[in-house]
Amino acid sequence: MKYLCLTLFVITSYFGFCQEKYSISGNITDANNGETLLGATVYLQDTNFGATTNEYGFFSLTAPKGNYKLIISYVGYTTYSQDISLNNDLNLSFELQESATSLDEVIIVAEESEIVSIKKPQMSVSKLNAQTIKEMPAVLGEVDVIKSIQLLPGVTSNGEGSAGFHVRGGAADQNLVLLDEAIIYNTSHFFGFFSVFNTDAIKNIKLYKGDIPAKFGGRVSSVLDVRQKDGNSKQFALNGGIGLISSRLTAESPIFNKKGSFLIAGRASYAHLFMPYIEEVKDDKISFYDLNLKTNYEINKNNKLYLSGYFGRDVFNLSSLIENNYGNATGNLRWNHVFNDKLFSNLSLIYSKYDYNIVLDFIELDWEANIKNYNIKYDLGYYVNNNLTLDFGVSALTYNVNPGDIQPSTETSSINAITLDKKRAFEGAAYINAEHKITEKLALNYGLRFSTFSRLGGQTMANYVNNLPVVYNSELGIYERGEEESETTYSKGETIKSFANLEPRFGISYQLNKLSSLKGSYTRSAQYLHLLSNTSSVTPLDVWTPSGQYIKPQLSNQYALGYYKNFNENTFTLELETYFKEVDNRIDYIDGSDLIGNNNIETEILSGEARSYGLELLFRKNKGDFTGWLAYTLSKSEQRTLGGNAGGPGINNGNWYNTYYDRTHDISLTGSYKLNDKWRFSSNFVFQTGRPVTYPNGQYNYEGLSIATYSNRNENRLPTYHRLDISATLTPKKSLNKRWKGEWVFGIYNVYNRRNAASISFNQNNQTALNEATRISIFGAIPSVTYNFKF
Repeated sequence: MKYLCLTLFVITSYFGFCQEKYSISGNITDANNGETLLGATVYLQDTNFGATTNEYGFFSLTAPKGNYKLIISYVGYTTYSQDISLNNDLNLSFELQESATSLDEVIIVAEESEIVSIKKPQMSVSKLNAQTIKEMPAVLGEVDVIKSIQLLPGVTSNGEGSAGFHVRGGAADQNLVLLDEAIIYNTSHFFGFFSVFNTDAIKNIKLYKGDIPAKFGGRVSSVLDVRQKDGNSKQFALNGGIGLISSRLTAESPIFNKKGSFLIAGRASYAHLFMPYIEEVKDDKISFYDLNLKTNYEINKNNKLYLSGYFGRDVFNLSSLIENNYGNATGNLRWNHVFNDKLFSNLSLIYSKYDYNIVLDFIELDWEANIKNYNIKYDLGYYVNNNLTLDFGVSALTYNVNPGDIQPSTETSSINAITLDKKRAFEGAAYINAEHKITEKLALNYGLRFSTFSRLGGQTMANYVNNLPVVYNSELGIYERGEEESETTYSKGETIKSFANLEPRFGISYQLNKLSSLKGSYTRSAQYLHLLSNTSSVTPLDVWTPSGQYIKPQLSNQYALGYYKNFNENTFTLELETYFKEVDNRIDYIDGSDLIGNNNIETEILSGEARSYGLELLFRKNKGDFTGWLAYTLSKSEQRTLGGNAGGPGINNGNWYNTYYDRTHDISLTGSYKLNDKWRFSSNFVFQTGRPVTYPNGQYNYEGLSIATYSNRNENRLPTYHRLDISATLTPKKSLNKRWKGEWVFGIYNVYNRRNAASISFNQNNQTALNEATRISIFGAIPSVTYNFKF
């Protein structure tokens, strides 16, 4: 760290004394609603001096003394120019007008200038704005952030109707999902049919599949950074939608004499209101709601406060057999401070919680569990000059994990009360990152993150014979729980186990010409939190556990190379990337593992390694009446789990085996066509190799019972998955003087009614006594209609 800081200091000093220079800094916002614009381009015409805005719309660039024409551009907005005399430091803020005359028009375009993306060293990042997401067809008319990113290369779904996602062969728990910097632990509503993100409250999203910036940590696969709108600071605005399953309403308005604004967005389902009138499900209840809140206040031009929050919950009751409710709650208080024209800071105090409660009436069991964390982070950006930008900061994160308090739900229940041990941990980190333009063609992005993790006391831990929580029984050929020999009680002030890791990040870009470039990256990441689930998708019952005495943190190394090219004045773009990722200390579960209500989870798992590699292609059309993209991924995702100290052959005899989320081929075709001012048409086509599963491969009789034998783990696959979705948007003719604007969205999910297999089960027919396979499909063809409005 000392040598890195010294090097950066020398570089900074060199550029600082070369020539008399001045800085231009400020903010760029939308003239219609005051929203900050992320990724807007600011440059001085006929020079190489330029910059882009950060997450809060702030920019800074430095140039020699002189007269210039300042140009500001952002896709979908009218380019702005202004003559300036740079003989002292300038602080200027600008408002850009949308280039389209109709606010209802939606055009799928790149988020940033394509020329800038060619030059920047960062790779493996995908960006979508809320308008692009709303353009896509969706199940039951519900547009969805998670479903949208699944149409990008390198991203696959858990299966039909699932809100979880996998990135470059990684597991669902290896994705860091952030909403205004707060961690979202469960992204699903309706058990995976919808995600928790209300697109009316979302400004933009970034998905980092690799080359993850040093400011992010805690996960080894990807980062999904979702940012909420700040709220309309110009005038009161109302928008929403009425659909078949749920409705939405969002209100925005300026406050404090336009020195601030607020946003409140709500979404709720109402299908449960009709269930009492349906005999088969009149006692059932399925519903969810979301509430997004955000407000901000500008103290002065150098200080601004933000307060945001999210609250969401699902309620699920099934015929008085199962009662389940679960949800997320987050809050974030932020302070943006501009020290000067070169130094920008953001201080955040963040709270996040996920909890669930399930009552199983048929066995009279009541289970409550939660995970919550408090996080303080301080991030700074130092714009040294046009060739060098530094980002650095620190963070401190506490974890409080309550895996379960299990109680009998009635006095007559035979269930014994169980209170699982609560787990506490602390994660700290410091980072520094530099984006450095070496020459006109060569640019670097390099940084270092140092993370520490401490498993804290406040619980009793089991000690095992020979320190083995899992042992191999060679006579039976199975893994069993290790033998406990004692217990150790740790007080809250003690540290059970500590870890520390250096996580270097590096990216390089070489511009072949004005329209093409080559890029490469290396990312090392550490993950200290593990999701315990032996199912293939995210469920409300998933239990998180921190690293500790018997569970090591996951460590990944990812390497990537890419080629990027623009065609025909950026009308078409091509992105081609290849990657290799390896993960150490990836846990897997022994055969017959029991994760529910287990206080000693280390007795059910073995530690192994994972690897994934692949080729990704993204070809986009960014301009014109017809826009869209073709995404193709050719990949492999495998895992190997040896017996290690426990002995034995390990899982699958110690051989590599497919992970649950391995998809050899994944093709997505997305298109949008504007016929005229009244009609727009959109469609998606998805094709994926079937998900790996384990099928029985034989049976034998034992004392009158038929016992199945199984193939090697994940040796088989479900049938190929594919579907076609279409939608049409009708915008009625309206007066330009009226503020009320509406549109009708008609859609069909899975047009040709493909019965894709969510799972295949094997059992014996009670009547014929023959073995049979049963395919379970969730969705066939589903029509939808939604009315959206703005005021």
